Amino acid sequence: MYSEQERMILGIIVISYFLFLFVVSLLINRSIKTYDDYNVAGRSVSIFPLILTFVGTAIGGATLLGYMANGYSFGQGEQWLNLGTLFAGVLIAFFLVKRLRQLGEKYNMVTIGDFTALRFGEGARIPTVISILVAYCAITGMQFVAIATILNLTIGLSMTTGIVISWILLTLKTYFGGMKSVIWQDAFHGTIQTVGIFILFVVVIIVSGGWSNIQENAALSNAGNNLSLFNISKAEVFIYLFTIGAYQFVRQDLWQRFWAAKDSKTAVKGYWYSIIVAFLTGAVVIVIGVAGRFGLNLENVNPTLIYYEVIGHVFPYSMIIVMVIALLATVISTADSFFMAGASSIVNDVIKPRLRNKDDKKLLFYSRISVLIVSILALLLSLYIPELVNLWVTGTAMLVSGLLAPVLLGLFWKKATRKAGVTSMWVGLLIAVIWQIAGHPFGLHPVFIGLPLSLITIVTISLLSTQPEKNIITNMGLSEK
Repeated sequence: MYSEQERMILGIIVISYFLFLFVVSLLINRSIKTYDDYNVAGRSVSIFPLILTFVGTAIGGATLLGYMANGYSFGQGEQWLNLGTLFAGVLIAFFLVKRLRQLGEKYNMVTIGDFTALRFGEGARIPTVISILVAYCAITGMQFVAIATILNLTIGLSMTTGIVISWILLTLKTYFGGMKSVIWQDAFHGTIQTVGIFILFVVVIIVSGGWSNIQENAALSNAGNNLSLFNISKAEVFIYLFTIGAYQFVRQDLWQRFWAAKDSKTAVKGYWYSIIVAFLTGAVVIVIGVAGRFGLNLENVNPTLIYYEVIGHVFPYSMIIVMVIALLATVISTADSFFMAGASSIVNDVIKPRLRNKDDKKLLFYSRISVLIVSILALLLSLYIPELVNLWVTGTAMLVSGLLAPVLLGLFWKKATRKAGVTSMWVGLLIAVIWQIAGHPFGLHPVFIGLPLSLITIVTISLLSTQPEKNIITNMGLSEK
């Protein structure tokens, strides 16, 4: 794809970029004094970095490369991927952010496990941790693979070498910097990726001759339907809504950022701005894919490589370097965020409840050990499980099937009992795993089985319960809010 000299230049720039991020992590490490500093950035993040860390985490490598590939292959109907996330984001902004922020402040929460344990008892931590770890270790491993792919295509490193290098660099920067480093670097990454994507969009549309020319080319190719938002089946729309959309409600990295904001107003405002920016970014990424096919007339291209083909077609080498850095920024901003989400679950929900002495020095030590544990699990998954995407899909199905119903009903329905909540988690988890292993019997996605059964379980057991329980929601001080 590139000459030896071009690869050498790219290699030097990529290594320099990683070294820069590592030095920033070391500098930020000096200001980390407490457990909260490391896991929720001291609950002091202001509006600008908060917006960009939301965007940086939402727009990852899967979004930039995956959305663009889908746009190239299937057209504008893939905007429903993006619309599903937007729909969920609006609901979260209206009904959840303020409520979750208040809970986090009152009970000093760090993970979703803190909420499920408060609402349904300590027994709820284990199914919560299992769901989160499977999903987040898998997606962290996916980011190692994504970075390795970038290094393979740009500087010619083997995939195995690239995975190991990305593992070492991401582990070191996250180990020393924690959430505080992740959020401030996300602000930097979020700026690079957002500006880079919109510059690419404008250039691609101009080089394509405008949208009217794209429409003409699609019509001449008898593919005019590819430009319609409704060029997608209803079944696919519902799958996007109940997987990618529903997943947003139980994303631990999202909850942690609500708690990391300096106050409730900042959390709400920052999230509103971020879902708008993320939606627009996702929309233009899909359009770039469409324009690559019908505007730039890139034919017989492997859809997974369309990003590289597009930037190579419209930019000189100097700008290609910038766009490779933008892609790296996109992947890294997601990787370290999911890294911290998984590590927080280990230290907060597995280790901390079993410690007698819970001083900040000891908790900081175990927080860093948890980062190492997640990094090793993610590395092993990325190296030895070829179907890593399927594992992540299973983990996401487990999150939605096992946690969505008990979490939402736990927040808004005072009659949900502890026994019902924990039972519904296990039912959703196990059904999602069994259905995935069985190969989606009857063509049904695991979430369409696990989520309804989880919901039925928590409602049925709660309504049949004859033993009165304390009104936890009222005790949380949120019943009127």
